[in-house]
Amino acid sequence: MNKQNLIGGRNPIIEALKSGREIEKILLSKGENKGSIKKIVGMAKDKGIPIQYVNKNKLDEMANTNHQGVIAIASAYKYKTLDDIMKRAEERNEAPFIIILDEIEDPHNLGAIMRTAECAGAHGIIIPKRRSVGLTSTVAKTSAGAIEYLPVVKVSNIGYAIDELKNKGLWIYGADMDGEDYYFDKDLKGAIGLVIGNEGKGIGRLVKEKCDFLIKIPMKGKVSSLNASVATSVITYEILRQRT
Repeated sequence: MNKQNLIGGRNPIIEALKSGREIEKILLSKGENKGSIKKIVGMAKDKGIPIQYVNKNKLDEMANTNHQGVIAIASAYKYKTLDDIMKRAEERNEAPFIIILDEIEDPHNLGAIMRTAECAGAHGIIIPKRRSVGLTSTVAKTSAGAIEYLPVVKVSNIGYAIDELKNKGLWIYGADMDGEDYYFDKDLKGAIGLVIGNEGKGIGRLVKEKCDFLIKIPMKGKVSSLNASVATSVITYEILRQRT
């Protein structure tokens, strides 16, 4: 983890929260819940920032300064808005193509997905605020530079974001092993959102219900599913093939 993205100490974290700086997660030493720590917890909850309680030894290992029982992990890059993604598609005179990630937790998966998405011409990525990795330094490194060009939007609720995309004319396709059709049998040339689920659980039930179509990848071996970033790559390049 890049220590430049770590903020240690109570007052510096309070000021970072006040300033509106993007914070991925706040780590608290177990048992700390009084005074300014209580204030930090309240501010974090108001902003929807995840809080994790850890042993003090972990904070000691992470910090290069006096952390006072709390460390904030700041975003490596700034997030964009849904309008930024739509504008990108409009400027290219292309039908919007957006990848929606439902609780992807591995930074290497997110970075790899960003790299594929940028190479294949996707206009942006949507991730949830909770139970999802954000734009950390590991993600930036794994993306091989794609993070500099591809807009990433962080939303409070994936379901609401899907509803907004539908209102903008997008069809939503969910990648799911129980899908009715193979991905290559569907017409993927229009304005679409592609939903990729969590590495272990897949797409959540509520998000799955929001999808217009569920599509699957053929599995001929003993293993029943692909890595999330690989599955994204397979379907994304079929979308590119059809659109070109």
